[in-house]
Amino acid sequence: MPCGARPICHLDVPALTQHTTHMTNDTKIALITGASRGLGHALALALAPTHHIIAVGKTVGALEELDDLIQAQGGQATLAPMSIQTEAAMQQLCRSIHDRWGQIDFWAHTAIHAAPLAPANAMGPKDWSKSVDINVNATAQLIPMVAPLLRPTAHAVFFDDAAVGQKFYGAYGATKAAQIALAKSWQAESANIGPHIHITTPAPMPTSTRARFHPGEDRNLLTDPADEAKRILADIF
Repeated sequence: MPCGARPICHLDVPALTQHTTHMTNDTKIALITGASRGLGHALALALAPTHHIIAVGKTVGALEELDDLIQAQGGQATLAPMSIQTEAAMQQLCRSIHDRWGQIDFWAHTAIHAAPLAPANAMGPKDWSKSVDINVNATAQLIPMVAPLLRPTAHAVFFDDAAVGQKFYGAYGATKAAQIALAKSWQAESANIGPHIHITTPAPMPTSTRARFHPGEDRNLLTDPADEAKRILADIF
């Protein structure tokens, strides 16, 4: 695909508008934070037949591969290669989404940092700090940014993990638990007014996150992310 043919968001409204002018006004919009790989990637593909995908991730090459797959099935995507830790970039992205589409219909927050397994009394300070920054602080910043974009009938999805509280999962488990606590509060606050906040626990999948925790396990015994994405969406819709 020639340079410039992809709808890559460079944090200005014209970039979003230029590549999506043939969309209809009733096109549903799905924002996926953490779309480069794993479950986020699978959710983007599963939603692409019915939604325009705004794919956020740090790896440009992986986002472009996702875009190729979405286009191959007749869908459309806007790529936003950025880190969710960069508050100014995420603020501008949300403003650009508002200016282009007004509101969105779906948000899946799959971005996560998987710190190396370690005893609670031996966690590295850098691993702990990065876990807090990505898993907790970034989520706490994103919810107030994305919430105004979500229609009252929209859906936002967060992903719990059964590993929380297990041995050696201190940094990951504690920050994942904090992230889910934020989501549960938002869920309770939105119960009567919307949007619909969902918290689900995915089945074990052969993702890069799990590979860091279980490098030697038989990946053939794990659930394919594509199948898990379809199950999650079926439960929501």
